[in-house]
Amino acid sequence: MSPQSDPLTLEVVDLMARLVSLFHKEYEEAAAARSLTGAQAKVLALLRRGPMPMRHIAQTLSCEPSNITGIVDRLESRGFVTREADPQDRRVKLVAATDAGREASEELRDSLNFAREPLAALGEEERATLRDLLRRMLEGASS
Repeated sequence: MSPQSDPLTLEVVDLMARLVSLFHKEYEEAAAARSLTGAQAKVLALLRRGPMPMRHIAQTLSCEPSNITGIVDRLESRGFVTREADPQDRRVKLVAATDAGREASEELRDSLNFAREPLAALGEEERATLRDLLRRMLEGASS
């Protein structure tokens, strides 16, 4: 039996899919409650890391750069982001969250209750183990 088809792996995959579905639903609802689309909320969340080129945002979110332009236009019209020239290459536009954009993103993240209660049922050591396992999985996925 291959590791991808053993019953334990299949059950873990199914459980992860259920978690992703629950998270996605709550994330979309939290964004809509703030008059944001899910994509707009994701861009604001990504910008918590700091200003970045629109092309990088598109690659990270796996969408077309033209879609990001529209999303950034709408966020900019609400005062949530600004565009500035990259000091290293003036042809490149960096998108940066404004104070209002960071505040909206933090408020949205703080409103997500999806995992808080289930995670609270785990002890600190269990949460640390889960975190470490998720990090290892993500590192393996990006290589």
